[in-house]
Amino acid sequence: MASHIIAIDQGTTSTRAIVFDDTLAPLASAQQEFRQIYPQPGWVEHDPEEIWRTVVDTVRQAMAKAGVTARQVAGIGITNQRETVLIWDRATGKPIHNAIVWQDRRTADLCAEMRRGGFEATIRAKTGLLLDPYFSATKIAWLLDNVKGARAAAEAGMLAFGTVDTYLLWRLTGGKRHLTDATNAARTLLCDIANGQWDETLLRLFNVPRSLLPEVRDCAYDFGNAESDLFGGRIKILGIAGDQQAATIGQGCFLPGMLKSTYGTGCFALLNTGDAPVASNNRLLTTIAYQLEGKRTYALEGAIFVAGAAVQWLRDGMKIISKAPECDTLAAEADPAEAVYLVPAFVGLGAPWWDPDARASLFGITRKSGPAEFCRAALEAVGYQTRDLLDAMKADWPGGKGDIVLKVDGGLTVSDWAMQFLADILAAPVDRPVIMETTALGAAYLAGRKAGLCPDLDGFAATWRLERRFQPLMDVSTRRRKWAGWQDAVRRTLSTPVRS
Repeated sequence: MASHIIAIDQGTTSTRAIVFDDTLAPLASAQQEFRQIYPQPGWVEHDPEEIWRTVVDTVRQAMAKAGVTARQVAGIGITNQRETVLIWDRATGKPIHNAIVWQDRRTADLCAEMRRGGFEATIRAKTGLLLDPYFSATKIAWLLDNVKGARAAAEAGMLAFGTVDTYLLWRLTGGKRHLTDATNAARTLLCDIANGQWDETLLRLFNVPRSLLPEVRDCAYDFGNAESDLFGGRIKILGIAGDQQAATIGQGCFLPGMLKSTYGTGCFALLNTGDAPVASNNRLLTTIAYQLEGKRTYALEGAIFVAGAAVQWLRDGMKIISKAPECDTLAAEADPAEAVYLVPAFVGLGAPWWDPDARASLFGITRKSGPAEFCRAALEAVGYQTRDLLDAMKADWPGGKGDIVLKVDGGLTVSDWAMQFLADILAAPVDRPVIMETTALGAAYLAGRKAGLCPDLDGFAATWRLERRFQPLMDVSTRRRKWAGWQDAVRRTLSTPVRS
């Protein structure tokens, strides 16, 4: 009997596959990292073939570990790094260029030019997003205008665009399906989030041919079948959601006012705002949280570009640590009298600043500062940036004036030190779930729901279990002092004066 679900979690630095049983308990997993390509400062690319190989390999490995055959799998759910852009030849399936990653800032000048042209208000009204290189549309335009022959081929209908979910679906189905879901479409700057469909005005504005784009579907949908030669038999693909929306689902944040934050390469906080989009006055994003049976639920989102990536920088760039867990140990040993701040704007600052030209800065270094203080600063930056987001959300959301509890997930949440500081600087409880891989869990739930294995939203939310609650312990005066130091560090890092 087909009673298992496979979740493909294709992230920014690695791909993970997890096999779940019919109760959505994880049975086995496999993970592979892949290269980060930096052609120039501020440019970030991935090799599409490497992404594809890691997907196939990890699914096969997870199935083998679980002892599961294709016949026993009811469906596959896909969750993915969002905004990353791929364009490929429809006839051959060959990408015309490396994937341009969401962190990439090469189109900052184009965004600035369009902003000066007065287009941002129209874009924001339709998409809920800001005019920033983070999103997909200007990356698409860059590929069409910088890869020889690409624009002519696109206008002739010979090329296909997709975010990573669409590219994987195309490859898994042998080129038979060119589809995406509403959550990924909502991150492209080309989708009107009021109706969840591509918008002709936006397509003209960014000069993107309509024939390039996939069709938009619900998050739980029959997206087609993975070819039988991949995993030993055909398997239905029944769920797709962008990684942060999948984590929102996996955390059971189905009621307005529920809040989650995912800590991986970056940090992304989503606040469920219900069935109506809420416009932000504090430079947050309005986005689609999920779409089921044609009904959209919306969220306010704050995006931080660098969270766990700062720990990777300490490991791979600075060689201060050899393994990520060492950061916790060193942070705990840091001298409390040392007030070192890291503003990790390696690829600019995200919400609520949206400064693509800012670059990372270290402040407060003395002769006594060393690896322990740098590790503490990297972990504290996660908490400070999260508070930036939550303060903005409280200002935007009518119901956000009361007490909050933050649900957290992602790789960095294994750091007890970081989670305790997060609770301390927020002055709010932080809840860490039993199942930490909530992004994959959300994708698995979507597929399981479509396959008829999983309950409705309320039933699924009732299965959420708490592993640990971190309560704030920091005294008020220390919190105020440290927060003031962070605000000063950010002001000195910004490339332009703070916008009111």
